Amino acid sequence: MSRVAKFADAEGVFWGIIDGTVVHRLRGSFEDWAPMLGLGVEADYERAPVPLSQLRLLAPCTPPARIFCFGLTYPAHAERLEHVLESSSPEPRKAPGAFLKPLSSLIDPEAEITYPPTTSQLDFEIEAVVVVAAPLSRDAPGDSILGYTVGNDVSARDAKNRSGGSDFFSMKALDRTAPLGPWITTRDVLGTAPDLELRLTVNAEVRQHDRTSNLIWSFEELLMYVDERVALRAGDLVFTGTPSGVAWEDGRFLEPDDVIEARIEGIGTLRNRVGRRRGQARA
Repeated sequence: MSRVAKFADAEGVFWGIIDGTVVHRLRGSFEDWAPMLGLGVEADYERAPVPLSQLRLLAPCTPPARIFCFGLTYPAHAERLEHVLESSSPEPRKAPGAFLKPLSSLIDPEAEITYPPTTSQLDFEIEAVVVVAAPLSRDAPGDSILGYTVGNDVSARDAKNRSGGSDFFSMKALDRTAPLGPWITTRDVLGTAPDLELRLTVNAEVRQHDRTSNLIWSFEELLMYVDERVALRAGDLVFTGTPSGVAWEDGRFLEPDDVIEARIEGIGTLRNRVGRRRGQARA
């Protein structure tokens, strides 16, 4: 297998396998075919293909999936934020830190990123996203992976709670702010520990550039961390953290009409434009 995606056409929404310029519609539920595709085993699909040009790509997620996210998983990013926040960590982090996002935060490839009225510091975060195919196997957690997609965990950096600390709900859970896609590249192609280049540009200027091999914790270790607390199930998404270069580090936050392109080697490019602030008319 290679690329699995979620589509919309005049008849409704469906999952399919991209084969060059055509798409084969998958039969059955996500839970039926996801474990097979992760292994590279052919699933049941309709033999009459549909032209890809006639379809609209949707965010590759399926309700009732949960979205688990990790922060400070790349060393350079953690070090730069310590400097920005004027804090220090004398000892290496012993465990990752995680949080949840609602499904309503996700948007499709090419969809407009909402600029919430609650912030003036909108930030970008390219992330490799693991898509879970089945409940986790404790002996071989990688076997539960369907594949990988591209995420952009857009955040409101000026969200503070009453005590002055970060308000993660207001920072990370905002409706229609987090692009996902454009499709899933399956595990049989990329493996369980792929070394992939991540690159994010804003208006064609490179802001983030790193490799997944620099993660402090492997994909399997992050999956195990989640599963020890909340049992993973088919369709769940795990955002594995972002590398250095985010706007929080240098103050160059997103503006309306900025175009963000998040590309991960072996997967694809996620392209989205930032919408206008509420009450602001387009030029």
